Amino acid sequence: MAVNVAVVGATGAVGDLIRKVLHERNFPAKTIKFLASERSAGKPIEYGGKQYIVEAIRPEAFVGMQIVLSSTPSNISKEFSPIAAKQGAIVVDNSSAWRMDPDCPLVVPEVNADELKNIKKGIVANPNCVAIPLCVALKPLHDIAKIKRIIVSTYQSSSGKGATGLVDFEQQLGSWMKGEKVTPTAHRGQLAGNVITLDWTLDPNGYTEEENKVVNETRKILGDATLAVSPTCVRVPVRIAHSESINVEFERPISVEEAKAALAKAPGVILMDEFKGEFPQPIHAAGQDHTFVGRVRKDHGCPNALNLWVVADNLRKGAATNAVQVAEELVRRGIVG
Repeated sequence: MAVNVAVVGATGAVGDLIRKVLHERNFPAKTIKFLASERSAGKPIEYGGKQYIVEAIRPEAFVGMQIVLSSTPSNISKEFSPIAAKQGAIVVDNSSAWRMDPDCPLVVPEVNADELKNIKKGIVANPNCVAIPLCVALKPLHDIAKIKRIIVSTYQSSSGKGATGLVDFEQQLGSWMKGEKVTPTAHRGQLAGNVITLDWTLDPNGYTEEENKVVNETRKILGDATLAVSPTCVRVPVRIAHSESINVEFERPISVEEAKAALAKAPGVILMDEFKGEFPQPIHAAGQDHTFVGRVRKDHGCPNALNLWVVADNLRKGAATNAVQVAEELVRRGIVG
């Protein structure tokens, strides 16, 4: 069934990609409109071979909309997502504003789509770009051997900072390659030829805002508030796609063969075989919608633990594609339409 759709923040990096993913996946849009800030209003935008004019984000723009795909800063989301929901739309919100709200499901379709049965505020939160692939990779293992503890170190690309991050990174690379002084503008330090462990706001508990998101969102998505999650988030000199080194301890021993069998048939996962010379890399994941998993091996220091390496496109599966998949589920389940 076709539905009326609005894309909010349509001229931003993720909003632009949401538009492309909607078209790629032949989303059943009866009508579609694109909203952005006053600064972008009036600009032409293309979708499905047709030209549309970007509209300013305002309450009346949501009248008649059934699904709103929003990708704005949290302060804009806090103002306008409830307005859109009050107009009768279900909002799939990509900001961090609603992720930990107990009345807003935090959804990764391959993991916990059943949470869409209970959307009390009319808002579905789209998770963090690290938590999404982490949960896609771990859910099939969690189903066969309950997870006790997760230790994850991330290798996050420059595009996690959005378009400004990529511009900064390219400028830094140019200066660095020429031996000139590097002056960061979006990142909190030199990323060219370097890694940054504090490219996010530091919270009072000593963890960054990003690390705390990984803890809290992973627990909510996997439905276990007691799950032990220990993250270290690092920015690395890569344009697109985040990588994750994961050590996961289960309540019982699980063999590599058992884990690989579960991952091989898991939705959204591409399992790569290291014995065939295959291993997940950002260049594999960039532009793709799957979560790539490899280097599955036993932890020699803990009989109930495994190590694995996970890579996913942070802009697609980590943001835009996941949001569109949520919208598809809303239509498929008859929640809208």
